[in-house]
Amino acid sequence: MLDPTTEEQGENPPFPPIKVVRGNPTPEELAAALAVVRARAAAVAPQAPDSRTADEWSDPARTVPRRVPHPGPKAWRTAFWPA
Repeated sequence: MLDPTTEEQGENPPFPPIKVVRGNPTPEELAAALAVVRARAAAVAPQAPDSRTADEWSDPARTVPRRVPHPGPKAWRTAFWPA
């Protein structure tokens, strides 16, 4: 059930409220179903980006030799951008 204090403060609850539409589950069945739903939602939730992301200039893959571009129109583009 939704806490009325969160509505008054304008905050969003971490999970939307769940309502039983049909049937009469026992508290244990309802708890088991909610545990599965919350576990799936937590697995799909976006993760915070890693703050230690390496700069692209320091990436060791930049030192790997690449093909020399063939001369021709727009060859200067392939000389700079990695394949």
